[in-house]
Amino acid sequence: MTNTIAIILAIILIVAGLVDVFYFGTEHMIFLGKKLADLIEYIAFWR
Repeated sequence: MTNTIAIILAIILIVAGLVDVFYFGTEHMIFLGKKLADLIEYIAFWR
């Protein structure tokens, strides 16, 4: 992956997060953060 592609993907993710927070509030981000933490813990268990 080149730096240009990485920067474009990062910008897309940041904009998507900002749109989600702007339209739906921060509850979704908290939920997704908790689920991401659970997924990381689950994957670390199987390592």
